[in-house]
Amino acid sequence: MTTALVRYDVDARGVARVVLDDPSTRNALSDGLMDELLARLEQARDDDRVRVVVLTSADERVFSSGGNLKAFADDAPLVEKYAGLARFPRLFTLLAGLGKPTLCAANGDVLAGAFGMALACDLLLVKEGVRLGCPEINVGVFPFMISALIYRSVPRAKANELMMTGELITAQEAVELHIANRVVPVEEFDAEVDRWAGLLAARSPLLMQMGKHALTATRDLALPDALSYLQAQLALAFSTQDLREGVAAFREKREPVWLRR
Repeated sequence: MTTALVRYDVDARGVARVVLDDPSTRNALSDGLMDELLARLEQARDDDRVRVVVLTSADERVFSSGGNLKAFADDAPLVEKYAGLARFPRLFTLLAGLGKPTLCAANGDVLAGAFGMALACDLLLVKEGVRLGCPEINVGVFPFMISALIYRSVPRAKANELMMTGELITAQEAVELHIANRVVPVEEFDAEVDRWAGLLAARSPLLMQMGKHALTATRDLALPDALSYLQAQLALAFSTQDLREGVAAFREKREPVWLRR
């Protein structure tokens, strides 16, 4: 029986935990691991029970070492390598279009392609002592696949520094660059991740889905086009039962009861 490289479970709150679990490779993003990861994320997307996805690692030292360097240097035909690389844009696009908030819980070093994965998530909590970055240039590779995400998340000069020197940043530097939300002490990390996941799971699934789609759709639009799209989405939100329920619950000082998507 083949051992799963990615573990998946959903708790009673609707929190889906997607856990990278290939310690022999430091969770390298091999074709096998990527295929399982894509499958588990699609499962979370399609499961109406799921309200938030937490992406983390079973390894307390390394979230993921990034792309599989052994595969980069093997003798497989170029066309096969090219086809295999399609998993990365599929992953980043899937995370953006999941319709549910994604929380990256970086409990170990986040390196190379995994740095792009973290940037593609909506929120990022980093355990104290963790390092992040794209060291590919140190072994003769440029971080092509994640450069678009880095340039959309990190100021230009710092983005170039990260990609061209291969030097890593600390968890605190990630917060100062506004690419991570919090640095969390080691002993508090699991509880804080669980608290954030609970907060996200308690929000309206429908409005969260609408909001995520709106952010993705307007991110690269010109301002007038973005505002026009967002006006239409807000008008649509006014028609939802969840918006009316949220306002009623606030007035009545009770917890809202959201409709399922």
